[in-house]
Amino acid sequence: MKTVTINLQKLPALGIGTWEMGNSAAAEKEEIKAIQAGLDAGLRVIDTAEMYGNGRSESLVGQAIKPYQRSDLFLISKVLPQNASAAKMQQSVENSLKRLQTDYLDLYLYHWRGMVPLEETVETLQSLQEKGYFRAWGVSNFDIADMEELWQLPSGKNVAANEDLYNLETRGIEYSLLPWQRKHHLPLIAYSPLGRGPKMGSTMTQDPAVMAVAQNHGATPFQILLAWVMQQPDVLAIPKSSSSKHLLSNLKALEIDLTPDDLAILAKAYPKPTKKEPLAIY
Repeated sequence: MKTVTINLQKLPALGIGTWEMGNSAAAEKEEIKAIQAGLDAGLRVIDTAEMYGNGRSESLVGQAIKPYQRSDLFLISKVLPQNASAAKMQQSVENSLKRLQTDYLDLYLYHWRGMVPLEETVETLQSLQEKGYFRAWGVSNFDIADMEELWQLPSGKNVAANEDLYNLETRGIEYSLLPWQRKHHLPLIAYSPLGRGPKMGSTMTQDPAVMAVAQNHGATPFQILLAWVMQQPDVLAIPKSSSSKHLLSNLKALEIDLTPDDLAILAKAYPKPTKKEPLAIY
């Protein structure tokens, strides 16, 4: 099974994303079942945020994890930019913990940069970590210039991970950010590893190259797209899956090793960047 290490914890390289979950009372039971199916199958990481459904996603996760040993889980949540200040962050994390029905997070991320000075946010994160609210802190939607600025701050090198958009059709971070993170031993958490999906204009799952590689492995295009993301070193993929069936199907991607030929076929269809691109965010 592919793994990634975050804050000295060795984790399956596939996590459970929860963006847009918790928004529908009708879907709630199935969403809880999906999270639990993933945990029962050996997954450990659940990624959520105070922004997702204004806290409803965190509340849903809180219900889903009730039957499990807290020490078996790796919980990630995020603070909104407007709450990432010395005056507001503690209240934010306390609210997240209450909704999640836990007394600590494994990783707390600064969701994206806002108006609060970065040094104030980082010192507040460091202070709250020392008070035991979370085991480690990190950032999200940071590009290379943001990481270099962070690295210069007194506590900046304590960052445990950066979470960015990354998938086969969105490879911009491979030009400079990913090499920088590898050099500094900083794991990447890849959100939307399956792309935007057909509704948002992504055609990856119908691409002949992806379909050919899937056929070679007796796999689905979705499994190949996930395997591709997880085959990059030190990358944790967190697809959202609202159904147990889809989530359990994703698990096969942990066992797929793409060959150099597979990677060449995929790179021909979706080339790696040859110059710096703006950071992709959605």
